[in-house]
Amino acid sequence: MQSVFASFRRLPGAVLTCAAVFGAAVSIAPVAAQAPASSFPDKPLRIVVTFTTGGAPDILARILSEKMSASWGQPVVVDNKPGAGGNPGADFVAKSPADGYTVVVGTVGTHSINPALYSKMPYDAVKDFAPITLLATTPNMLVINNDVPAKNLKDFIALGKKEGKMTFASSGSGTSIHVSGELFKTMTGIDMVHVPYKGRATAIPDVLGGRVTMMFDNMPSSLALVREGKLRALGVTSAQRSPAAPEIPTIAESGLPGFDAVSWFALFAPAGTPKPIVDKWATEVRRVLKLPDVAKRLADNGLEPVGSTPEELAAYQRAEITKWAKVVKDSGAKAD
Repeated sequence: MQSVFASFRRLPGAVLTCAAVFGAAVSIAPVAAQAPASSFPDKPLRIVVTFTTGGAPDILARILSEKMSASWGQPVVVDNKPGAGGNPGADFVAKSPADGYTVVVGTVGTHSINPALYSKMPYDAVKDFAPITLLATTPNMLVINNDVPAKNLKDFIALGKKEGKMTFASSGSGTSIHVSGELFKTMTGIDMVHVPYKGRATAIPDVLGGRVTMMFDNMPSSLALVREGKLRALGVTSAQRSPAAPEIPTIAESGLPGFDAVSWFALFAPAGTPKPIVDKWATEVRRVLKLPDVAKRLADNGLEPVGSTPEELAAYQRAEITKWAKVVKDSGAKAD
């Protein structure tokens, strides 16, 4: 996954902007903006996860909750608000007080794909949030039920073209899991029907039971099932093989050159959150991500920690919005 971060680091930096302050307030603005950071945090904090428990965003939030509750001396509560591709949870944070006490684990879906996929969005993925840090990246993994008569990707594509119709599950419209399936559909020409669920916790049982053909799941969610022999992995969606499972080939090397669909997870605060508080969050999260035990836990789940500055995340998000808007347009996918 180093290539993902390397390309992200080469993007031009972004400058966070704030509303202009007029009159006498101009002279006191710097003092007023910095004052809250000295005592922050002095009450419990909340990390909103826009999907159900067990997935990559939830894993990241719970690791941060555990470590930051200890270091900051305040409870850091994880609040799962799933549904509608993560939009309700992200919207909740967008409309929360801009004081740094409520943040969200944004995803490639909530903060780059959904604006192109949904005809109406309850929030602006850029204007309504203050970027904090890019937490981690992970490939998706194409998994199928063991009863599907295909041992590799080429066999699976041939089977799909022969049968004429397949179904693919996702943890919700607008997720990277959904759009990975749309990209696969476009590149293979297979007639595939999207079956959205409210989260991976309800989608995976239907893949295991053979009620849907396949799923592009986040690696942290399905890797254990693959290793237990309960699901068959046909490939990962990243340009390079994942260090967490180097035995699984990439989809690009298995017959679809150029296929690249990486999931990412980042921390965002409501727009207007004082920059000293945003920076305090970013600094502490980067410290946590570098802890040896955290790095191992993430690696074991197929997650590669990043830890960016707020400005780097802003630039990366803009590039991802442009990239996924084209994928959505080319596939003709719609969530409503």
